[in-house]
Amino acid sequence: MSDVVVQPGLFDRALRRVTSLWRDMAERVTGGEAETIAEQMQACLDGRGGEVSARNRAAKLAQAYLALDEEGRSGFLRALAGFDSDDAEVRRAMERVGAATGTVERAAAKARLRRVLEPPRVRLLTQFTTIPDGVRFLVEMRAELMRVMGTDPLLQALEADLKGLLASWFDVGFLELKRIDWNSPAALLEKLVRYEAVHRIRTWRDLKNRLDSDRRCYAFFHPRMPEEPLIFVEVALVQGLAASVQRLLDEKAPVLDPARADTAIFYSINNCQRGLDGISFGNFLIKRVVALLGQELPNIRSFATLSPIPGFMRWLSARLATAEGPPLLTEEEAAALRAAAPPPPALPAPADGAGTAIATAETPTQTLSRILARRGWLREPAVAKAMEPVLLRLCAGYLLNEHAPGNPKRARDPVAHFHLSNGARVERLNWRGDISEKGMKESAGLMVNYLYDPARIEDYHEEYVGEGRRPAATAIRRLARGWS
Repeated sequence: MSDVVVQPGLFDRALRRVTSLWRDMAERVTGGEAETIAEQMQACLDGRGGEVSARNRAAKLAQAYLALDEEGRSGFLRALAGFDSDDAEVRRAMERVGAATGTVERAAAKARLRRVLEPPRVRLLTQFTTIPDGVRFLVEMRAELMRVMGTDPLLQALEADLKGLLASWFDVGFLELKRIDWNSPAALLEKLVRYEAVHRIRTWRDLKNRLDSDRRCYAFFHPRMPEEPLIFVEVALVQGLAASVQRLLDEKAPVLDPARADTAIFYSINNCQRGLDGISFGNFLIKRVVALLGQELPNIRSFATLSPIPGFMRWLSARLATAEGPPLLTEEEAAALRAAAPPPPALPAPADGAGTAIATAETPTQTLSRILARRGWLREPAVAKAMEPVLLRLCAGYLLNEHAPGNPKRARDPVAHFHLSNGARVERLNWRGDISEKGMKESAGLMVNYLYDPARIEDYHEEYVGEGRRPAATAIRRLARGWS
């Protein structure tokens, strides 16, 4: 998404430590030493030896999976995907539904159809939850599955089944919101450093600064994964809207008394588990934190983000590379850029020396492209002054008017879509918001504030999700006026 960034799932030390317990459980499985993986899966489904034996067999399967190399795990997943619904049983059940007469008979036939439609692999996946850290195991398994499934229809079906199970197990009603601070366990702080991918944490001093008294960090946890954050948000308590992430994260900046702050800035949101990709927590997290901060600090009047615009330069580069569509620049903007930019390189003189170098003519979009391609253009005052109104106008139009391919109701920028669908409005664009190498590459240094107004969150959510309207401050709409 974005400032919502997914860190790839890894089988870390905590998950590997539990394999010794799985090994003990697996050793209690009698016989079957020469069984193939598929035969072990079938034995789990058959329930040989009762519930305890089924748990031990599930542990044996989990241990076997972790011991496999990349190719072996792909084979394991394909074997698991092969336990699909029985086509003949499904056909017979459908025929019974069609032939049923009366409400009672039809209800019974439909119930049977639902049972035979459920693939046996779903029962097998559910058995993994009965072993220690089994839920965590399935989260990591889905991360691997998403990486290897490609266009394989069986693996895609397995992934859909697993996603559906995880979505129900990780319903927000089961999650616990916790604050992370400098006194949290060191292992948890290490994970915070590892999972932070929006604004990388470089040192322990940097981390301590982000957890100071004028900062907050909140995360969702699941009871079955108590040591693993699922998603976390970093918040800065400030006065007024923040305009620069470099200033916001400045370790030398004085610490503000939280009682004097009037604004909470959400500046980084990170999904931690790749295996939970596509299962939304971010919207609930932000709303819960807004409510929590409103109770804890009644002096906080505004809740906003300082967000990247990761798709802006990618979109602008594509527009600059094609001659299609209306001109991107007005005549006044084109003249200002020509006056501020260094002259384009001249054509070389003929090799025979019978002439001189010839100055090249370029279109306004070529001038803009040439400036953007030069490192350090932002440090040239005349160029930066000419570029500022151009990029602010183009970015406002991009955020408010450009849509995802094939979906005119969805904002093209992934972070914009995330916050607009959560009930925020586009509040302000910030020049020199992120002048890091990453910020310049993604958005020419621009960042945006999305405002969360507790009184309007639901209204804005309905406007965007239901009608495709993108709520925005008047100044942003004025910037984007005349967009074509």
